[in-house]
Amino acid sequence: MHFKSIVLFMVVGLLLISPVLAADDADQSENPWYWYNKAVDLAYAGQFTEALQANEKALALNQSFPLAWANEAGILVQLGRYDDAIKAADMVLSVNSTYLPNTYAAAYYSKGDALRLLGKTSEAKAAYAKASELDPTLVAPDMPSGTVPSGVPSLSSTPSAPPASEPVQATPSATRTPLSLAVAIGAVMIAFVWCRQGRRP
Repeated sequence: MHFKSIVLFMVVGLLLISPVLAADDADQSENPWYWYNKAVDLAYAGQFTEALQANEKALALNQSFPLAWANEAGILVQLGRYDDAIKAADMVLSVNSTYLPNTYAAAYYSKGDALRLLGKTSEAKAAYAKASELDPTLVAPDMPSGTVPSGVPSLSSTPSAPPASEPVQATPSATRTPLSLAVAIGAVMIAFVWCRQGRRP
């Protein structure tokens, strides 16, 4: 009987802790890392419009967030907003690149994508070269020596190049998922039935 009391106590304790976890999750709405991670997850899932919205929330909370600007550039390329992608990449590139070389590499790569898709081949090649210099794993896609006509597919359909947002890796999120009310109620019911069965003759 002592063991069953401990289990019941643990279930009740989880029910009491659940609101605390939910409140902790609610506080994440003011955390730019929360929105950045959400944007990265949405972009990897191919939900670029939603990813852009989440990323813009991160930038609204912290305008000097290089990872979010690099992520924004990659997302904007995927959405076909090439001029905006170049501006977002330039926001990253306007600060010292010594501290976050992979972030700057991702920004240069996204800038290269945008320039390539705008038909600015020589500028795109220079951006890709800088990206590769900072991160040798980034390889520029094959480009014709002339200009690229409009309507060129985005990099997500080009097998020789990673998606523009891929080099920007999500950092582990500090969020915690609150205990589901249904799971908590189910656990209490199981504990209650289990304790009642122990009292039967």
